[in-house]
Amino acid sequence: MLRQTTVMRMTTSDEDLATAAADGDGQAFASLLARHYDRLFAFCFRLTDMRSDAEDLCQDICLVLPAKLASYQGRAKVTTWLYRVAVNAAHDRRRKRATYAKATTGWGDWETARQAEILDTAQQLDWLTHAMRSLNDDLRCTLALVLDDMTHADAAQVLGVSEGTISWRVSEAKKALRHIKQSEDTE
Repeated sequence: MLRQTTVMRMTTSDEDLATAAADGDGQAFASLLARHYDRLFAFCFRLTDMRSDAEDLCQDICLVLPAKLASYQGRAKVTTWLYRVAVNAAHDRRRKRATYAKATTGWGDWETARQAEILDTAQQLDWLTHAMRSLNDDLRCTLALVLDDMTHADAAQVLGVSEGTISWRVSEAKKALRHIKQSEDTE
């Protein structure tokens, strides 16, 4: 029985196999695919010029082929129709890649700039932390509170001084830090 089915599938025309596969005959689909897969792969390889891309393209075609077979009307040879499906799939794949490439253009530049900004911020924070060590305790505590997004009024309450004192200390701390920075830049 199996041999008889195999012989029958081998002598059945591509068009009859395509019609049967379109009607849901899995064996007909498998026979049609087995009959043309190597040629389809070779064609996909010529379209893509890379084995991995040809494999991916063939896989894409094989996935959509059962649904596509429903539109096969028998006006062209199955091989002609199959090549048209492959060409369309290759065009779709190129369009998707172009869209992806266009969408990701500049992403690397953006990420490089973001990483540079992170590094710059970290270096500035390291410098500030080191420079604050040279401030007297009152200025350092005041600046630490203000840099932690505390209002001058809240910092005054924490330190038990007036709000004006906090403002003066922040001003003095900024002057001292500017002086430290200028000293470092002239070295």
